[in-house]
Parts: sequence; C-alpha cells; structure tokens
Amino acid sequence: MLSNAIRIPAAPTPPAEIDRTLVWLTVLLLGLGVVMVYSASIAIAEGGRATGNQATYYLARHAVFVALSVLAGLIAFQIPTRLWQRFALHLFLIGLVLLLLVLIPGIGREVNGARRWIPLIVFNLQPSELMKVFAVLYAADYTVRKAAFMHSLSRGFLPLFSVMLLTGGLLLREPDFGAFAVITVIAMGILFLGGMNWKLFAGLIVMLVAGFVALIWFSPYRMQRILGFLDPWSDPYGKGYQLSHALIAFGRGEWLGVGLGGSVEKLFYLPEAHTDFLLAVIAEELGFVSVLAIVVMFAWIVWRAFAIGRRAAFQERYYAALVAQGIGLWIGVQAIINMGVNMGVLPTKGLTLPLLSFGGSAITATCVAIAILLRIDWENRQHARGFKV
Repeated sequence: MLSNAIRIPAAPTPPAEIDRTLVWLTVLLLGLGVVMVYSASIAIAEGGRATGNQATYYLARHAVFVALSVLAGLIAFQIPTRLWQRFALHLFLIGLVLLLLVLIPGIGREVNGARRWIPLIVFNLQPSELMKVFAVLYAADYTVRKAAFMHSLSRGFLPLFSVMLLTGGLLLREPDFGAFAVITVIAMGILFLGGMNWKLFAGLIVMLVAGFVALIWFSPYRMQRILGFLDPWSDPYGKGYQLSHALIAFGRGEWLGVGLGGSVEKLFYLPEAHTDFLLAVIAEELGFVSVLAIVVMFAWIVWRAFAIGRRAAFQERYYAALVAQGIGLWIGVQAIINMGVNMGVLPTKGLTLPLLSFGGSAITATCVAIAILLRIDWENRQHARGFKV
C-alpha cells in the first residue's frame, strides 16, 4: 500500500563516459565508406590484372583496413593525453625519418610519378598520413611550451616555422602538395589558437599565399591543374578530364541519385573513383541529399572537436585543448578540400575524403585521431567529476 501511495523517483541516468554522438558519426562514415568503395571499385577491380579480376578486391582490402584502423583507435584511446605530449617530439622525428625513407629509391614506391609509399609486404605505408597526426601532437606541445613567447618572431614563430619548412620540403619532394597544405594549416592554426600575435599571423598568411602561388607558378603540372580547374570544358579529354567527369556525376545524381550501384562515371570514366573522387560517385548514386548529409556529419565532428577543446581549455588542460582543436582543423580542412575538388570549387588535388575513401594509412591515421579526441573528452568528463587522469 505504501509503495502505491508514494512515488519513488527513478535514479538519475549517469552521464555518458564518452561522446556517443562522435562515435556514431565515425561509425556511420566508416560504414558508408565500405559500401561506396565497393560500389565505386567494382568495375576497375573486375577489369584489372593486378586485382585478379576479382570484383571484391578493393572491398576486402578496405574492410581489413577499417577493422585494423578501429583496432588502432581502440589502442590509442587507452593512452593518456600526458603520454602523447611526452612523446610528441619523438613521434614527429619518427615521421621525419619516414618521410626521408620514402624518397630513397628501392625503399619508397613510385606510382604515377609520385613516391609516397613504403611497401610493407601486405600493405603500403603512406608516411604523409601519419605525419598529420604527429604534426598535431607536436605543434600543440610546442605551442604550450612556448606560450610565453607567442608574441616573439624569433623565439615563438621561427623555430616551428623552420621545422615545418623541412617537413614541407620533404613532402614536396614526393610530391604531395595536398598533405603539405593540410599540415601547414594544422601547424599555423594551432599556433593561432595558442595565442600567436595576430600581426605575425597576418604576415604569415601573406607569406604562405605568396609561397603557394610561387609553387604553382614554377611547377608546370600544377599550373596545368589550375588551368584545367578554371575551364575544364576547354580540354575535357586532357587537363580538364577528372573535373569534367566529376561534374557530370554530380549532374546525373540530381537530388536523390540514380540508385546504389547505378553510376556510369565509375565505369572507367572517372579516375580514382574509389579514392579522391569517391564523393562524385556518392553524388551520382545517392544524390545531393546524401552529399549534404555527409557535409553535416563532418561539420558536426569539427564542432564537437572544438567544443571538446574549449572544455579542456576551461579546465586549464591547454595541450589537450590544442590537440582536440588541431584534429578538428585537420579533418575539417581535408574534407573541405576534397569536397571542393569534387564539386569544381577548388583545383584538383590528391586528397582523400576522411573516413570514407579507400586508403589504409589515411583511415588508420584518422581513426587514431578520433580516438585521441574521444580520450580527451573522456578525460574532460573525469576531470569534471574530480578524478585525476
């Protein structure tokens, strides 16, 4: 009788230990990537001798890459942020050594004129992808250590600039202009977020723009890409080939797409359909609505990264804050560049779409970065409850 007369309130739901939304966004993008890589690669897999004419060649490899990347992420999540900070310089030096090794004939593998991979029996390691993670960790550590000198050109800016100049030189020797651009944005963005003098930052932006223009102006193949971007229809079978077919794919897809598996452009028309131009195949088969959903998911991930970073900064965990926001910058900028290239808004550049495109090193690096971001968020929640992490 008493239990019927008195309502006992239910126990409050304990707060989540991790950001479940961020986890589900990552899972959704990885799952969509598996489906679309298979769809985009069937034709090229069936028609290639290197693939043994097996339609599931890229699907099988991509599924293995995703599984290993998730495992790597689970391991990375177990590592406290303070350990990432302690070994940030060591990891960055390892990245530089790998960038040097990839340039050595007999060690680095050359494909289509670019030497970006180190063969490791069962897969090819792309050091530039790992370097993105290492750049985030090192730039954040440097900024925290040099916080008192962020207004000084000689003591705050130039040391990191020199290191990144060396890194950029190695990347341009491959050449990998896309990775160079992303890593530059990561380093400079973290410096700015860490309190770099705005006048120095403005001057740096001018220098970077001038440097990028010079790299394009004095490089014939980069200039050809710019010309193809400005008017792809003037030479649709030459320098405008990739972009023109990507635009055709977007046009065919309209709002809801032609249906999963129904892409025509992936049938040997659109180069790199399962890697750099996967978004064009998604647009053709699943329509603009799906592209918009992908944009929203990436925007959500970036927003969560900056929100996690702000919470860490509020708790005076400044290294964790800069790492979280650096990861947000990296994923956001790379996604914007890839989408811009696919939509004809930016010149053609070999950058994959994070978590979606085929590529073992890229998926592994991104999953590790997401795991580090989740670890920072977990530590934020433990810190808020009064636990030491």
